[in-house]
Amino acid sequence: MSAILDFSIFPLDKGESLSAYVAKAVRIVRESGLPYVFSPMSTSIEGDWDEVLAVVTRCKEELEKDCRRIHVAMRVDWRDGPSGRLAAKIRSVEDKLASGS
Repeated sequence: MSAILDFSIFPLDKGESLSAYVAKAVRIVRESGLPYVFSPMSTSIEGDWDEVLAVVTRCKEELEKDCRRIHVAMRVDWRDGPSGRLAAKIRSVEDKLASGS
């Protein structure tokens, strides 16, 4: 079984520049060892349900050390099937773009 969880997390009480807090979250994602894709507006990670939710929880716990208000938005695509969908979904679209389909 595979879950792709796309999320954004950032504090609401730290002003305009939030990249230091986003970097803390992305570091946790990277250290999880799960496949991920970081983009300007969110990060997608793939694993089983408990794994991906645990990563988001660790990110929240890290930010709450010095943030009093945190925004978290999540979307999950859960599927009974093989893993590797994160890379496969991107590759499928890129293949179609390359072939003109």
